[in-house]
Amino acid sequence: MSQLEDHPLRYQMANELHARPFPILSAPCHAVFLALKNPVDAANRDRGLDRAHLIDLLDRFGASHPQPDATHFFCDLGRHRLKWELHHEFVTYTIFTDGVAERPFDPVAFEVFPADWLATLPGKRLTSALIRVEEMPKTPKQVEAQIKDCFVAESIAVSYTLDRNAIVAGDYRIDSAGHLRFAIFVEPGTGERRIGRTLQRLCEIETYKSMSMLALPKALNLSKRLAQIDVQVSDLVGHIKNAARSEEEALGELLGISTELEDLMAQTSFRFAASRAYSSILAERIAAMREDRFGGRQTFSEFMLRRFDPAMRTVRSAEQHLKEMAERVMRAADLLRTRVEVERSAQNQALLESMDKRADLQLRLQRTVEGLSVVAISYYAINLVTYGLYPFAKAAHLDKPMLTAMATPVVLLLVWWIVRRIRKAH
Repeated sequence: MSQLEDHPLRYQMANELHARPFPILSAPCHAVFLALKNPVDAANRDRGLDRAHLIDLLDRFGASHPQPDATHFFCDLGRHRLKWELHHEFVTYTIFTDGVAERPFDPVAFEVFPADWLATLPGKRLTSALIRVEEMPKTPKQVEAQIKDCFVAESIAVSYTLDRNAIVAGDYRIDSAGHLRFAIFVEPGTGERRIGRTLQRLCEIETYKSMSMLALPKALNLSKRLAQIDVQVSDLVGHIKNAARSEEEALGELLGISTELEDLMAQTSFRFAASRAYSSILAERIAAMREDRFGGRQTFSEFMLRRFDPAMRTVRSAEQHLKEMAERVMRAADLLRTRVEVERSAQNQALLESMDKRADLQLRLQRTVEGLSVVAISYYAINLVTYGLYPFAKAAHLDKPMLTAMATPVVLLLVWWIVRRIRKAH
């Protein structure tokens, strides 16, 4: 069998399907999660700085380094385990530790990240969370009691997952230490990979929620500006209708508004497109949890439907409003441009008619001048002919007046014929 030649990207594409494996966890344990993002132009950031900061953390624990172009990395840090992921706009750190503190969600757990290392992060905190995994209490009432002690009642989302072998809870509130809190209660004997998948999905849901919400402030500011532009365009169209200002001035203002709208689209298109992508991933992650209701509490999907979806509808509305406003301004500019062209066509038609009249008058004047020129030329030609023929006329006993009278009609006809030929030739 001949040696097959692989596509250059074959192994890269195959390995991508197995990238970012789920952690393997057993209860009880806890995790601290940190997601970082540059506030400006995160997609074009220097990813080498993210890898360098990871290596700085690994060196503090004497751990091995990732590959130079790695986008994910999993390793042991002594009694801890680290999972690092490099994404298009953000980077995440998750540290897993066996066992749980006696005090639920103790912020001391976050001190696994050195303070001086946190001070030099190549980005800003997008979100951070404390996640507690413990065995399921014997009764639902005990679960309820622990939930009430740790979460805000009006915001909490709780649901069964893993075919009712686990309960997940969280309120998406930032506590006094600056972290979100999530709890996972699992039945004894629940698979370690299933626990790891559940914890990972909670982290991903929080991260993609936060990334999606980044578009909301832009959408709100955009909506305010679009409302102002809407009034401006309406007034301008009214002035055009009433002919309150010149078409050229109005057209210039419309083109200025159109330029501003194109600039707004350029500033927001990436963020809005990214928000749609992140919200789609978020919906997939929540669906993968396969939730069942716990004790009449709202599920995570219901929480997102009530709190998150309205924000995304606001983003989509602002994006659609921007597109419609740009189209409206372009239609108004096209109508005004058509109106200007029609008026200019009418002016050009009037100018052409005036030029036709002037050309006709010029032709008449030219014919008049031609008639006068025939007379003038004939006058001088008759004199020349008379002088030239006078000796012969004298021999024929013709006096000068008679010779002039005889030469006049002949010279007139000859001059008229010559002038006419010249005019036709040109």
